[in-house]
Amino acid sequence: MDRIVFERNVPARDVIVSSLADSVLAPFWLDTAPPPAFPRLENDISADLLIVGGGYTGLWSAVRAKERNPEMSVVLIEMNRIGWAASGRNGGFCEASLTHGRENGLARWPEEFDELERLGHKNLDEIEETIARYNMDVEFERTGTLSVATEPHQIAWVSGEPESLTEAEVRQQINSPTYLAGSWEKTGTALIHPAKLVSELARVATELGVLIFEQTPADTFRRDLRVVTPRATVTAKKIILATNAYPSLLKRNALMTVPVYDYVLTTEPLSAKQMKSIGWSARQGVSDLSNQFHYYRLTADNRILFGGYDAVYYFGGRVSADYEDRRESFELLASHFFTTFPQLAGAKFTHRWAGPIDSSSRFCAFFGTARKNRIAYALGFTGLGVGATRFAADVMLDRLDGIETERTRPKMVSSRPTPFPPEPLASVGINLVRWSMNRADHNRGKRNLFLRTLDAMGMGFDS
Repeated sequence: MDRIVFERNVPARDVIVSSLADSVLAPFWLDTAPPPAFPRLENDISADLLIVGGGYTGLWSAVRAKERNPEMSVVLIEMNRIGWAASGRNGGFCEASLTHGRENGLARWPEEFDELERLGHKNLDEIEETIARYNMDVEFERTGTLSVATEPHQIAWVSGEPESLTEAEVRQQINSPTYLAGSWEKTGTALIHPAKLVSELARVATELGVLIFEQTPADTFRRDLRVVTPRATVTAKKIILATNAYPSLLKRNALMTVPVYDYVLTTEPLSAKQMKSIGWSARQGVSDLSNQFHYYRLTADNRILFGGYDAVYYFGGRVSADYEDRRESFELLASHFFTTFPQLAGAKFTHRWAGPIDSSSRFCAFFGTARKNRIAYALGFTGLGVGATRFAADVMLDRLDGIETERTRPKMVSSRPTPFPPEPLASVGINLVRWSMNRADHNRGKRNLFLRTLDAMGMGFDS
Protein backbone atom coordinates (compact mmCIF):
# COMPACT_ATOMS: atom_id res chain seq x y z
CA MET A 1 0.00 0.00 0.00
CA ASP A 2 1.18 3.52 -0.83
CA ARG A 3 1.37 6.23 1.79
CA ILE A 4 -0.82 9.24 1.01
CA VAL A 5 0.55 12.78 1.08
CA PHE A 6 -0.80 13.40 4.58
CA GLU A 7 1.30 10.48 5.81
CA ARG A 8 4.38 11.31 3.77
CA ASN A 9 4.53 14.90 5.00
CA VAL A 10 3.46 14.97 8.64
CA PRO A 11 3.89 18.24 10.56
CA ALA A 12 5.69 18.34 13.89
CA ARG A 13 3.67 17.06 16.84
CA ASP A 14 4.04 20.31 18.76
CA VAL A 15 2.57 22.28 15.85
CA ILE A 16 -0.57 20.11 15.98
CA VAL A 17 -0.98 20.17 19.76
CA SER A 18 -0.30 23.90 20.06
CA SER A 19 -2.80 24.75 17.31
CA LEU A 20 -5.66 23.09 19.24
CA ALA A 21 -4.70 24.14 22.75
CA ASP A 22 -7.01 27.15 23.05
CA SER A 23 -9.85 25.98 20.80
CA VAL A 24 -13.38 25.85 22.20
CA LEU A 25 -15.78 22.96 21.60
CA ALA A 26 -18.51 24.88 19.77
CA PRO A 27 -19.60 25.39 16.16
CA PHE A 28 -17.99 28.61 14.97
CA TRP A 29 -21.15 29.71 13.18
CA LEU A 30 -23.51 29.27 16.14
CA ASP A 31 -21.00 30.61 18.65
CA THR A 32 -20.43 33.88 16.80
CA ALA A 33 -23.91 34.46 15.29
CA PRO A 34 -26.53 32.52 17.29
CA PRO A 35 -30.07 32.48 15.81
CA PRO A 36 -32.86 34.25 17.71
CA ALA A 37 -34.80 32.42 20.42
CA PHE A 38 -38.43 31.40 20.10
CA PRO A 39 -40.92 30.37 22.84
CA ARG A 40 -42.06 26.90 23.83
CA LEU A 41 -45.48 25.75 22.74
CA GLU A 42 -47.60 26.07 25.91
CA ASN A 43 -51.17 25.76 24.59
CA ASP A 44 -53.02 23.49 22.18
CA ILE A 45 -53.02 24.79 18.63
CA SER A 46 -54.33 23.87 15.17
CA ALA A 47 -52.64 24.41 11.83
CA ASP A 48 -53.15 23.73 8.15
CA LEU A 49 -49.52 22.60 8.06
CA LEU A 50 -47.32 21.41 10.92
CA ILE A 51 -43.57 21.18 10.33
CA VAL A 52 -41.50 19.03 12.69
CA GLY A 53 -37.88 20.18 12.72
CA GLY A 54 -36.27 23.61 12.75
CA GLY A 55 -33.30 23.16 10.44
CA TYR A 56 -33.01 24.13 6.79
CA THR A 57 -35.54 21.54 5.62
CA GLY A 58 -38.20 22.74 8.04
CA LEU A 59 -37.48 26.45 7.62
CA TRP A 60 -37.44 26.31 3.81
CA SER A 61 -40.69 24.32 3.95
CA ALA A 62 -42.25 27.04 6.11
CA VAL A 63 -41.13 29.86 3.82
CA ARG A 64 -42.13 28.09 0.61
CA ALA A 65 -45.52 27.04 2.04
CA LYS A 66 -46.41 30.66 2.85
CA GLU A 67 -45.06 31.94 -0.47
CA ARG A 68 -47.19 29.41 -2.32
CA ASN A 69 -50.30 29.96 -0.19
CA PRO A 70 -50.22 33.04 2.10
CA GLU A 71 -53.56 32.05 3.68
CA MET A 72 -52.22 28.72 4.95
CA SER A 73 -51.63 28.56 8.71
CA VAL A 74 -48.18 27.09 9.38
CA VAL A 75 -46.69 25.98 12.70
CA LEU A 76 -43.10 24.78 13.11
CA ILE A 77 -41.89 22.94 16.21
CA GLU A 78 -38.25 22.23 17.10
CA MET A 79 -37.13 19.97 19.94
CA ASN A 80 -34.07 22.12 20.75
CA ARG A 81 -33.12 25.43 19.12
CA ILE A 82 -33.58 26.23 15.45
CA GLY A 83 -30.46 25.40 13.48
CA TRP A 84 -28.66 23.78 16.42
CA ALA A 85 -27.95 20.52 14.59
CA ALA A 86 -26.64 20.02 11.03
CA SER A 87 -27.94 23.37 9.78
CA GLY A 88 -25.68 25.26 12.18
CA ARG A 89 -22.69 22.92 11.99
CA ASN A 90 -22.01 22.42 8.28
CA GLY A 91 -19.30 23.96 6.13
CA GLY A 92 -21.61 26.41 4.39
CA PHE A 93 -21.27 24.90 0.89
CA CYS A 94 -24.56 25.60 -0.90
CA GLU A 95 -24.35 23.36 -3.97
CA ALA A 96 -26.45 23.06 -7.09
CA SER A 97 -26.01 19.28 -7.24
CA LEU A 98 -28.96 17.27 -5.98
CA THR A 99 -27.18 13.94 -6.54
CA HIS A 100 -23.97 14.32 -4.51
CA GLY A 101 -21.99 15.17 -7.58
CA ARG A 102 -21.85 14.26 -11.24
CA GLU A 103 -20.36 10.77 -10.87
CA ASN A 104 -22.95 9.58 -8.36
CA GLY A 105 -25.80 11.06 -10.38
CA LEU A 106 -24.67 9.54 -13.67
CA ALA A 107 -24.13 6.14 -12.07
CA ARG A 108 -27.63 6.01 -10.56
CA TRP A 109 -29.87 8.00 -12.93
CA PRO A 110 -28.03 8.35 -16.26
CA GLU A 111 -31.18 8.81 -18.33
CA GLU A 112 -32.37 11.78 -16.28
CA PHE A 113 -29.09 13.25 -15.06
CA ASP A 114 -29.23 16.29 -17.35
CA GLU A 115 -32.69 17.15 -16.02
CA LEU A 116 -31.52 16.70 -12.41
CA GLU A 117 -28.59 19.02 -13.15
CA ARG A 118 -30.96 21.60 -14.62
CA LEU A 119 -33.27 21.39 -11.61
CA GLY A 120 -30.33 21.71 -9.24
CA HIS A 121 -28.95 24.82 -10.91
CA LYS A 122 -32.45 26.30 -11.07
CA ASN A 123 -32.80 25.65 -7.34
CA LEU A 124 -29.50 27.40 -6.58
CA ASP A 125 -30.51 30.34 -8.76
CA GLU A 126 -33.80 30.58 -6.86
CA ILE A 127 -31.96 30.49 -3.53
CA GLU A 128 -29.82 33.41 -4.70
CA GLU A 129 -32.93 35.26 -5.89
CA THR A 130 -34.73 34.66 -2.57
CA ILE A 131 -31.75 35.96 -0.61
CA ALA A 132 -31.70 39.13 -2.71
CA ARG A 133 -35.49 39.63 -2.63
CA TYR A 134 -35.72 39.44 1.17
CA ASN A 135 -32.40 41.23 1.72
CA MET A 136 -31.09 38.25 3.70
CA ASP A 137 -27.70 38.77 5.33
CA VAL A 138 -26.17 35.30 4.91
CA GLU A 139 -22.71 36.15 3.47
CA PHE A 140 -23.66 34.60 0.10
CA GLU A 141 -20.70 34.22 -2.29
CA ARG A 142 -21.14 32.26 -5.54
CA THR A 143 -17.50 31.26 -5.88
CA GLY A 144 -17.72 27.70 -7.16
CA THR A 145 -15.64 24.75 -6.00
CA LEU A 146 -12.01 23.91 -6.67
CA SER A 147 -11.53 20.13 -6.77
CA VAL A 148 -7.88 19.28 -6.17
CA ALA A 149 -5.80 16.19 -6.93
CA THR A 150 -3.40 15.41 -4.10
CA GLU A 151 -2.18 12.03 -5.38
CA PRO A 152 -0.70 11.18 -8.82
CA HIS A 153 -3.50 8.77 -9.78
CA GLN A 154 -6.08 11.55 -9.28
CA ILE A 155 -4.59 13.81 -11.96
CA ALA A 156 -6.34 11.86 -14.72
CA TRP A 157 -9.69 12.39 -12.98
CA VAL A 158 -9.58 16.14 -13.64
CA SER A 159 -7.43 16.42 -16.76
CA GLY A 160 -9.35 16.96 -19.97
CA GLU A 161 -12.27 18.68 -18.26
CA PRO A 162 -13.16 22.18 -19.50
CA GLU A 163 -12.37 23.62 -16.07
CA SER A 164 -9.16 21.60 -15.53
CA LEU A 165 -6.03 23.24 -14.12
CA THR A 166 -2.42 22.13 -14.23
CA GLU A 167 -0.30 21.96 -11.08
CA ALA A 168 1.05 25.44 -11.72
CA GLU A 169 -2.41 26.83 -12.45
CA VAL A 170 -4.08 25.32 -9.41
CA ARG A 171 -1.26 26.49 -7.14
CA GLN A 172 -1.67 29.96 -8.60
CA GLN A 173 -5.23 29.88 -7.30
CA ILE A 174 -4.33 28.45 -3.87
CA ASN A 175 -0.75 27.75 -2.90
CA SER A 176 -0.53 24.26 -1.40
CA PRO A 177 2.37 21.87 -2.01
CA THR A 178 -0.15 18.99 -1.92
CA TYR A 179 -1.87 20.11 -5.14
CA LEU A 180 -0.92 18.25 -8.33
CA ALA A 181 -3.82 19.36 -10.55
CA GLY A 182 -7.36 20.63 -10.19
CA SER A 183 -10.67 21.59 -11.67
CA TRP A 184 -12.60 24.77 -10.93
CA GLU A 185 -16.37 24.60 -11.44
CA LYS A 186 -17.32 28.26 -11.08
CA THR A 187 -21.13 28.44 -10.88
CA GLY A 188 -22.42 25.33 -9.11
CA THR A 189 -21.51 26.25 -5.53
CA ALA A 190 -22.11 29.25 -3.31
CA LEU A 191 -20.69 29.81 0.15
CA ILE A 192 -22.96 30.99 2.95
CA HIS A 193 -22.85 31.54 6.70
CA PRO A 194 -24.91 28.57 7.97
CA ALA A 195 -26.22 30.12 11.20
CA LYS A 196 -27.10 33.39 9.48
CA LEU A 197 -29.09 31.45 6.88
CA VAL A 198 -31.02 29.82 9.74
CA SER A 199 -31.70 33.22 11.32
CA GLU A 200 -32.78 34.84 8.08
CA LEU A 201 -35.03 31.97 7.04
CA ALA A 202 -36.68 32.18 10.47
CA ARG A 203 -37.05 35.95 10.09
CA VAL A 204 -38.68 35.63 6.68
CA ALA A 205 -40.90 32.78 7.84
CA THR A 206 -42.22 34.72 10.83
CA GLU A 207 -42.73 37.85 8.74
CA LEU A 208 -44.85 35.71 6.40
CA GLY A 209 -46.92 34.53 9.39
CA VAL A 210 -45.33 31.23 10.43
CA LEU A 211 -45.42 30.40 14.15
CA ILE A 212 -42.14 28.90 15.41
CA PHE A 213 -41.79 27.09 18.74
CA GLU A 214 -38.54 25.82 20.24
CA GLN A 215 -37.89 23.33 23.06
CA THR A 216 -40.99 21.55 21.79
CA PRO A 217 -40.27 17.91 20.87
CA ALA A 218 -42.88 15.77 19.14
CA ASP A 219 -43.40 13.10 21.82
CA THR A 220 -46.35 11.21 20.36
CA PHE A 221 -47.54 11.02 16.78
CA ARG A 222 -51.20 9.96 16.43
CA ARG A 223 -52.93 8.61 13.36
CA ASP A 224 -55.38 11.50 13.25
CA LEU A 225 -52.38 13.88 12.74
CA ARG A 226 -52.39 15.15 16.28
CA VAL A 227 -48.85 15.61 17.57
CA VAL A 228 -48.44 15.63 21.33
CA THR A 229 -45.64 17.76 22.78
CA PRO A 230 -44.69 18.06 26.48
CA ARG A 231 -47.11 20.92 27.17
CA ALA A 232 -49.61 21.01 24.32
CA THR A 233 -51.07 19.20 21.32
CA VAL A 234 -50.90 20.35 17.70
CA THR A 235 -53.78 19.31 15.46
CA ALA A 236 -52.78 19.55 11.80
CA LYS A 237 -54.34 18.92 8.42
CA LYS A 238 -50.96 18.11 6.90
CA ILE A 239 -47.48 17.45 8.31
CA ILE A 240 -43.93 17.79 7.03
CA LEU A 241 -41.27 15.75 8.84
CA ALA A 242 -37.85 17.41 8.72
CA THR A 243 -35.95 15.46 11.37
CA ASN A 244 -32.62 14.95 9.57
CA ALA A 245 -30.29 12.54 11.44
CA TYR A 246 -32.64 12.21 14.41
CA PRO A 247 -35.16 9.35 14.69
CA SER A 248 -38.03 9.61 12.25
CA LEU A 249 -41.58 9.56 13.55
CA LEU A 250 -42.32 6.96 10.86
CA LYS A 251 -41.16 3.38 11.49
CA ARG A 252 -40.70 2.82 7.74
CA ASN A 253 -37.68 5.15 7.81
CA ALA A 254 -35.91 3.60 10.80
CA LEU A 255 -33.24 1.88 8.67
CA MET A 256 -33.14 4.33 5.77
CA THR A 257 -30.40 6.56 7.18
CA VAL A 258 -27.47 6.27 9.55
CA PRO A 259 -25.96 9.15 11.57
CA VAL A 260 -22.31 9.67 10.63
CA TYR A 261 -20.24 12.11 12.67
CA ASP A 262 -18.25 14.73 10.78
CA TYR A 263 -15.48 16.77 12.47
CA VAL A 264 -14.53 20.38 11.72
CA LEU A 265 -11.94 23.00 12.72
CA THR A 266 -11.84 26.76 12.20
CA THR A 267 -8.73 28.90 12.47
CA GLU A 268 -8.28 32.34 13.89
CA PRO A 269 -8.58 35.13 11.25
CA LEU A 270 -5.51 35.03 9.03
CA SER A 271 -3.22 38.06 8.80
CA ALA A 272 -2.54 39.83 5.51
CA LYS A 273 0.86 38.13 5.41
CA GLN A 274 -0.66 34.69 5.96
CA MET A 275 -3.28 35.32 3.27
CA LYS A 276 -0.59 36.41 0.82
CA SER A 277 1.31 33.17 1.48
CA ILE A 278 -1.63 31.03 0.35
CA GLY A 279 -3.23 33.28 -2.29
CA TRP A 280 -6.90 32.19 -2.49
CA SER A 281 -8.03 35.55 -3.84
CA ALA A 282 -11.02 34.00 -5.65
CA ARG A 283 -12.29 32.52 -2.36
CA GLN A 284 -13.47 29.22 -3.87
CA GLY A 285 -14.65 26.35 -1.77
CA VAL A 286 -12.19 23.44 -1.95
CA SER A 287 -12.53 19.67 -1.87
CA ASP A 288 -9.92 17.04 -2.60
CA LEU A 289 -10.59 13.96 -4.70
CA SER A 290 -9.96 11.14 -2.23
CA ASN A 291 -12.67 8.78 -1.00
CA GLN A 292 -11.96 10.15 2.47
CA PHE A 293 -12.00 13.76 1.40
CA HIS A 294 -11.44 17.11 3.04
CA TYR A 295 -13.53 20.22 2.41
CA TYR A 296 -12.41 23.72 3.28
CA ARG A 297 -13.21 27.37 2.70
CA LEU A 298 -12.62 30.93 3.85
CA THR A 299 -15.06 32.72 6.13
CA ALA A 300 -15.95 36.38 5.70
CA ASP A 301 -13.19 37.39 8.16
CA ASN A 302 -10.60 35.12 6.48
CA ARG A 303 -10.59 32.18 8.84
CA ILE A 304 -10.14 28.78 7.24
CA LEU A 305 -12.78 26.18 7.99
CA PHE A 306 -11.29 22.71 7.50
CA GLY A 307 -13.37 19.54 7.87
CA GLY A 308 -14.19 16.08 6.64
CA TYR A 309 -12.00 13.00 6.12
CA ASP A 310 -12.60 11.20 9.41
CA ALA A 311 -16.32 10.31 9.22
CA VAL A 312 -17.28 8.12 12.18
CA TYR A 313 -20.28 5.84 12.76
CA TYR A 314 -21.05 4.79 16.33
CA PHE A 315 -22.60 1.42 17.12
CA GLY A 316 -26.38 1.41 17.22
CA GLY A 317 -26.70 4.59 15.19
CA ARG A 318 -26.75 6.60 18.38
CA VAL A 319 -26.67 10.39 18.37
CA SER A 320 -25.00 11.90 21.44
CA ALA A 321 -23.12 15.03 22.43
CA ASP A 322 -20.53 12.66 23.94
CA TYR A 323 -19.29 11.91 20.42
CA GLU A 324 -18.52 15.51 19.54
CA ASP A 325 -15.17 15.97 21.29
CA ARG A 326 -13.11 13.23 19.61
CA ARG A 327 -9.51 14.27 20.14
CA GLU A 328 -8.00 11.89 17.62
CA SER A 329 -10.23 13.26 14.85
CA PHE A 330 -9.34 16.87 15.62
CA GLU A 331 -5.63 16.10 15.81
CA LEU A 332 -5.83 14.24 12.50
CA LEU A 333 -7.58 17.22 10.87
CA ALA A 334 -5.01 19.62 12.30
CA SER A 335 -2.20 17.44 10.97
CA HIS A 336 -3.75 17.36 7.50
CA PHE A 337 -4.33 21.13 7.63
CA PHE A 338 -0.65 21.88 8.20
CA THR A 339 0.36 19.36 5.54
CA THR A 340 -1.91 21.28 3.17
CA PHE A 341 -0.63 24.68 4.29
CA PRO A 342 2.80 24.28 5.91
CA GLN A 343 3.36 28.01 5.53
CA LEU A 344 0.65 28.52 8.19
CA ALA A 345 2.56 26.63 10.92
CA GLY A 346 1.89 28.48 14.17
CA ALA A 347 -1.71 29.35 13.28
CA LYS A 348 -4.29 28.56 15.98
CA PHE A 349 -7.70 26.96 15.81
CA THR A 350 -10.39 28.85 17.72
CA HIS A 351 -13.27 26.38 17.30
CA ARG A 352 -13.63 22.61 16.97
CA TRP A 353 -16.92 20.79 16.63
CA ALA A 354 -18.78 17.81 15.21
CA GLY A 355 -22.28 16.73 14.32
CA PRO A 356 -24.19 13.84 12.73
CA ILE A 357 -24.92 13.68 9.01
CA ASP A 358 -28.08 11.83 7.92
CA SER A 359 -26.42 9.49 5.45
CA SER A 360 -28.42 7.41 2.98
CA SER A 361 -27.07 4.49 0.98
CA ARG A 362 -27.42 6.41 -2.29
CA PHE A 363 -25.57 9.49 -0.97
CA CYS A 364 -28.43 11.97 -1.52
CA ALA A 365 -31.90 12.79 -0.27
CA PHE A 366 -34.99 10.66 -0.72
CA PHE A 367 -38.64 11.66 -0.40
CA GLY A 368 -41.95 10.09 0.50
CA THR A 369 -45.44 10.43 1.90
CA ALA A 370 -47.59 8.62 4.46
CA ARG A 371 -51.15 8.61 5.82
CA LYS A 372 -52.80 9.04 2.41
CA ASN A 373 -50.45 11.82 1.35
CA ARG A 374 -51.17 13.93 4.41
CA ILE A 375 -47.59 13.52 5.68
CA ALA A 376 -44.48 14.24 3.64
CA TYR A 377 -40.83 13.74 4.51
CA ALA A 378 -37.33 14.22 3.10
CA LEU A 379 -34.27 12.54 4.60
CA GLY A 380 -30.78 11.32 3.79
CA PHE A 381 -29.13 14.49 2.48
CA THR A 382 -25.71 12.97 3.26
CA GLY A 383 -23.93 16.25 3.78
CA LEU A 384 -25.54 17.96 0.78
CA GLY A 385 -28.46 19.67 2.47
CA VAL A 386 -27.62 23.36 2.42
CA GLY A 387 -29.01 23.82 -1.08
CA ALA A 388 -30.97 20.61 -1.59
CA THR A 389 -33.29 21.26 1.37
CA ARG A 390 -35.04 24.02 -0.56
CA PHE A 391 -35.67 21.65 -3.44
CA ALA A 392 -36.91 19.07 -0.92
CA ALA A 393 -39.32 21.59 0.58
CA ASP A 394 -40.98 22.12 -2.79
CA VAL A 395 -41.10 18.38 -3.49
CA MET A 396 -42.88 17.78 -0.17
CA LEU A 397 -45.32 20.63 -0.74
CA ASP A 398 -46.07 19.34 -4.25
CA ARG A 399 -46.76 15.90 -2.80
CA LEU A 400 -49.03 17.28 -0.08
CA ASP A 401 -50.93 19.25 -2.71
CA GLY A 402 -51.29 16.09 -4.81
CA ILE A 403 -49.77 17.66 -7.91
CA GLU A 404 -47.19 16.40 -10.39
CA THR A 405 -44.45 18.86 -11.27
CA GLU A 406 -41.02 18.81 -12.89
CA ARG A 407 -39.66 18.19 -9.40
CA THR A 408 -41.75 15.10 -8.65
CA ARG A 409 -41.34 13.30 -12.02
CA PRO A 410 -37.71 12.08 -11.82
CA LYS A 411 -37.03 8.55 -10.61
CA MET A 412 -34.51 10.06 -8.22
CA VAL A 413 -37.45 11.70 -6.43
CA SER A 414 -39.94 8.84 -6.65
CA SER A 415 -37.58 6.03 -5.60
CA ARG A 416 -36.21 5.06 -2.20
CA PRO A 417 -32.65 3.94 -1.42
CA THR A 418 -31.69 0.51 -0.17
CA PRO A 419 -32.06 0.44 3.63
CA PHE A 420 -29.10 -0.20 5.89
CA PRO A 421 -29.10 -3.54 7.74
CA PRO A 422 -29.92 -3.66 11.46
CA GLU A 423 -27.21 -3.94 14.08
CA PRO A 424 -24.76 -5.57 14.45
CA LEU A 425 -24.58 -5.90 10.65
CA ALA A 426 -24.79 -2.13 10.16
CA SER A 427 -21.74 -1.43 12.27
CA VAL A 428 -19.74 -4.26 10.71
CA GLY A 429 -20.70 -3.24 7.19
CA ILE A 430 -20.14 0.48 7.61
CA ASN A 431 -16.73 0.00 9.23
CA LEU A 432 -15.78 -2.42 6.47
CA VAL A 433 -16.73 0.23 3.91
CA ARG A 434 -14.62 2.81 5.74
CA TRP A 435 -11.66 0.41 5.79
CA SER A 436 -12.13 -0.35 2.08
CA MET A 437 -12.34 3.32 1.13
CA ASN A 438 -9.19 4.04 3.09
CA ARG A 439 -7.49 1.10 1.37
CA ALA A 440 -8.55 2.43 -2.06
CA ASP A 441 -7.03 5.82 -1.25
CA HIS A 442 -3.78 3.99 -0.44
CA ASN A 443 -3.96 1.83 -3.58
CA ARG A 444 -4.14 4.42 -6.38
CA GLY A 445 -7.92 4.65 -6.12
CA LYS A 446 -8.57 0.98 -6.91
CA ARG A 447 -11.76 -0.23 -5.27
CA ASN A 448 -11.79 -3.73 -3.80
CA LEU A 449 -14.37 -6.43 -4.47
CA PHE A 450 -16.49 -5.39 -1.50
CA LEU A 451 -16.85 -1.80 -2.73
CA ARG A 452 -17.45 -2.91 -6.31
CA THR A 453 -20.21 -5.24 -5.09
CA LEU A 454 -21.87 -2.41 -3.15
CA ASP A 455 -21.57 -0.19 -6.22
CA ALA A 456 -23.40 -2.80 -8.28
CA MET A 457 -26.12 -3.03 -5.60
CA GLY A 458 -26.58 0.73 -5.50
CA MET A 459 -25.42 0.92 -1.90
CA GLY A 460 -22.73 3.01 -0.30
CA PHE A 461 -21.58 5.01 2.65
CA ASP A 462 -20.25 8.53 2.49
CA SER A 463 -19.79 11.71 4.50
